[in-house]
Amino acid sequence: MIGTLVNTATIICGSLLGGLLKKGIKDKYRDALYNAMGLAAIGIGVNSICTNMPQSAYPVLFIVSLALGSLLGSIIDLDSKFNGLVGKFSKSNLGQGLSTGILMFCIGTLSILGPINAALYGDHTYLFTNATLDFVTSMALASTYGFGMMIAAGVLFLWQGAIFLCAGWLEPVLSGGLMTEISLVGGFLIAASGISILGLKDMKTINMLPALLVPPIWFAAKALIGF
Repeated sequence: MIGTLVNTATIICGSLLGGLLKKGIKDKYRDALYNAMGLAAIGIGVNSICTNMPQSAYPVLFIVSLALGSLLGSIIDLDSKFNGLVGKFSKSNLGQGLSTGILMFCIGTLSILGPINAALYGDHTYLFTNATLDFVTSMALASTYGFGMMIAAGVLFLWQGAIFLCAGWLEPVLSGGLMTEISLVGGFLIAASGISILGLKDMKTINMLPALLVPPIWFAAKALIGF
């Protein structure tokens, strides 16, 4: 799990550096960083959408995923519960930063296939590449939202650790097109986070997270029923 440990460490280090930088930033510069992070999140999300949509074998699945996932998340009211929990430890809008960071760190080809390659083949290339990207991203996010972004490192460790332990079972499943569908839905969620950061509309991205569960359920049902 050396790759996952390195990836986790880079997010912690990036968050520390970004948090230190935040203390010396004036409000107008902080606003500029908000705008930059919002645009970056939208760009990353759109890139994931454009990359994966042409490869999708089920063009309507992402629409169903977003609709059902958002509905379920709204019924449970995940957004309010998450922000209420984060609000106990921070008076800033850290919840928005964490939701964006967790999506950017965890939902992507490198972060999902990296632990599988590491577990099955001892290849840490994906994870080391991901660690480099996450270092820059965490530093930028922490310069906007503060030291609390280090919490995302713990989420990433648990996420990649679980994938590492289940690598033997996950490899054939993810190679059957599921990875494409998850990345496509994830792209929309990351773009939605960017829209929220820019203040264009509060997308309540946390409420949309259950959308990521719909593609795995669809593929599992497809395999069981055999259609």
